[in-house]
Amino acid sequence: MAEARQRFHRDRPTAPPARIISLVPSLTEALFALGLGDRVVGVTEWCVHPAEGVRDVAKVGGTKTPDRAAIEALAPELVIANHEENRRRDVEWLEGRGLRVWVTDPRTAADGVALLAELAQLGADPQRASAVCAPVQQALREAQAARPKTTARTFCPIWKGPWMTVGGDTYAHDLLVLCGARNVFGEASDRRYPIVSEDEIVAAQPEVVLLPDEPYAFGPRDAQALGGLPIPAAESGRIHLIDGTLVSWYGPRIGLAIEELRSLLRVDRERDESREDTAGG
Repeated sequence: MAEARQRFHRDRPTAPPARIISLVPSLTEALFALGLGDRVVGVTEWCVHPAEGVRDVAKVGGTKTPDRAAIEALAPELVIANHEENRRRDVEWLEGRGLRVWVTDPRTAADGVALLAELAQLGADPQRASAVCAPVQQALREAQAARPKTTARTFCPIWKGPWMTVGGDTYAHDLLVLCGARNVFGEASDRRYPIVSEDEIVAAQPEVVLLPDEPYAFGPRDAQALGGLPIPAAESGRIHLIDGTLVSWYGPRIGLAIEELRSLLRVDRERDESREDTAGG
């Protein structure tokens, strides 16, 4: 099993490729941000940013349903995939056709920042790379140096029917913890994305609920339904609909994600502490 996992993560590029296919939406955006968009010859249907940049790029199916023949026909020098978003069998098929596949697998915010710098090594202009990478690296350093003393018990589901949430050893978990959350299901299971029941959500007593709009498109009805549960987040109105890319996309958005998540969690905690001080006085 370990051998198979290692094989799934091989083939990091050693030289700048002229023709790239990206099967990872967030990394597609990163390539364009780094000025490498002219090398991108194929993307998935879910690669929607930057809109102008990807508009005329060949589409090669979905992240889970790639058009293998179309990928091969585009003759890429490098295919960028991701351990979670893409399927092993597709990666192995492409490798079997002689294509180089770089399977990325960031598990922490720091991994995501490092990956952005690695993408820059695919041929980005040094000044452009610095302009993109330096602010993200700075945001990470500042967040690491100023971790909140008080954390908010947080529930961040990624699916409904059944409820599925982020567990430990995931990028989203690490990012949330970095920004001041205490993931209520971070250590509840040996699964990276545990399935939980409504009773378990109530028992976890989350103080903050974050409802991303991807991969499941949580909306106002979902927030309203959770608002009817006997949990602190419902009682204090701290159930938030958020942009799903904040917790799942690595690349240029990491800096914004850290800023918005830290602000959201900090405001909620400070509001609670203010109420407690008032009550105590």
